[in-house]
Amino acid sequence: MHSPINRLNRAAYMGLLTALALILSYIETLIPFQPGIPGIKIGLANLAVLICLYLFGWKEAMLLTVVRVLVGGFLFGNLFMIAYSLSGALCSAVTMILLRRSGGFHIPVVSAAGGVMHNMGQLMVAFWAVDSYSIVYYMPVLIISGLITGIVIGIVGALVLPYIKNIVGRGQL
Repeated sequence: MHSPINRLNRAAYMGLLTALALILSYIETLIPFQPGIPGIKIGLANLAVLICLYLFGWKEAMLLTVVRVLVGGFLFGNLFMIAYSLSGALCSAVTMILLRRSGGFHIPVVSAAGGVMHNMGQLMVAFWAVDSYSIVYYMPVLIISGLITGIVIGIVGALVLPYIKNIVGRGQL
């Protein structure tokens, strides 16, 4: 059972991670990264979800995922974007949670799988929206981009996480 102080600290850290995710989402909209293929993004906000998963666990990571997508969508997008983002984010989060719980994978691998599954979740919504098999031709490019961006985000997460755990463990911030 958590003490009220621990719950209060956890709530404060969740608020900070939510703010971080939203800031990273906004920063990503400012980066002129246009590879010419729809749906490819860097996925900076996934860093906050990854950190949350390793700091607090799967429930908090799922909550952060949903809140990040909904608030970010209303701030920086529209309902259509929310549908795409939510499908990808939930596929990504579930995959990362399962891999994390298995205990056999390093953070960059967990993040890379999350990046790929994010793209696959969005591809499923796109397939449903356009009702055409031709969208499947995007799959190899989306898999490669998810792997690359996921590995980069995972490496950053693996480098930053020990410092954050140290700060959270001491009750600072």
